[in-house]
Amino acid sequence: MGFTGMKQNKKYIVLLGDGMADYPVESLGNRTPLEAARTPYMDSLAEKGIMGMVKTVPDGMAPGSDTANLAVFGYDPRKSYSGRAPLEAISMDIKLGDKDTAFRCNMVDTSNGVMNSFTAGHIDSAFSKIIIDELNRNIQREGIEFHAGVSYRNIMVWRNFPYAHVTDSTPPHDIQDKQISAYLPKGDGHDTLVELMDQARGIIAGSHAVNSARNTYQGNPEGIWLWGGGRRPAMDTLQDRYGLKGYTISAVDLIHGIGKAAGLTPCPVKGATGYIDTNYSGKAEALLRCLETGDFVYLHVEAPDESGHEGNLEHKMKAIEDFDEKIVGPVLKGMEKYDDYAVLVMPDHPTPLELRTHTPDPVPFCMFRTGEWEEKSFKNYHGHGYNEKNARSTGLFIENGYTIMDLLIHGRL
Repeated sequence: MGFTGMKQNKKYIVLLGDGMADYPVESLGNRTPLEAARTPYMDSLAEKGIMGMVKTVPDGMAPGSDTANLAVFGYDPRKSYSGRAPLEAISMDIKLGDKDTAFRCNMVDTSNGVMNSFTAGHIDSAFSKIIIDELNRNIQREGIEFHAGVSYRNIMVWRNFPYAHVTDSTPPHDIQDKQISAYLPKGDGHDTLVELMDQARGIIAGSHAVNSARNTYQGNPEGIWLWGGGRRPAMDTLQDRYGLKGYTISAVDLIHGIGKAAGLTPCPVKGATGYIDTNYSGKAEALLRCLETGDFVYLHVEAPDESGHEGNLEHKMKAIEDFDEKIVGPVLKGMEKYDDYAVLVMPDHPTPLELRTHTPDPVPFCMFRTGEWEEKSFKNYHGHGYNEKNARSTGLFIENGYTIMDLLIHGRL
């Protein structure tokens, strides 16, 4: 797909609340958090624009933030996905050769053989780096490297991975409060990964540097969890496809990694944590600054997803309302100075509180574009109140989620 005919100088933005979609909750009167939350800005956007449902996770693929966000960026996950960790490695400027495999390396608490915390108590990044340094110093295995990321999200690289297929592994956020023995890595190279995880537990327990850090930093690290392995992906840039230059704004390396692969530039925001204490206002302000030099910004907020994994209704409601008040509202106000722009608001996937993990269900989206829709029928899908129920009622359903970028850019699928 080329970008011939795309109107130049138009501004395009995606505001993504990770995991916002959910199932009805009994204590909310069998409403979803999106139905129950106060979201006047998203409601207004759905009313003056369009609203519907979109399937971001193709049949047969795991409903991860990796596959789902690839689709929202406009890439078919069935063709572009090669694993979560290599996307994060790209964000961290870790060079991967053709035979190298990257694995996500979570700091976790698996004491007593249970996944007590897939975030090690939302460990501070500085604490995590101390552990990563200790692992690199003590694990002298050829080809194995550990790289510090943000909070619990780190990367291990296995240079010259000797197997044809990447080891099968389970995301730790899928097994919260479960015995880990049934979910250890399987397949080619699994014995090495399990050995590394065992070795890391001993290093963390016996390290003076780690134990001293416990009195200084937030977190309760007991071990590491290796998962999400994959090799370097190959993707056309959004410049090649649509003529777009722009930025990503997020607290997580995954989004910046997809963005870099798509030719976008990461825009760091001080105080962006990936949790409910993130710097929402700083993110909104950064988006408006980025639009002064770019024509596309993908702004991602992780907090609703983290709250869903915790099964914490209060936190998820707060995350959704903060997203609306502190991101969507200020951004829409800032866009008023532009004559020509398009805005897409959506989650990537549901993270239901009752399940505490992702599901592949379609998600609600709302979109506003100035001017006429190129495919005229789309202008009829207005909604009243942005949520799953109302989005389904419009009758607009996008089967192939990766085509939603065409709707944002061109006004047609």
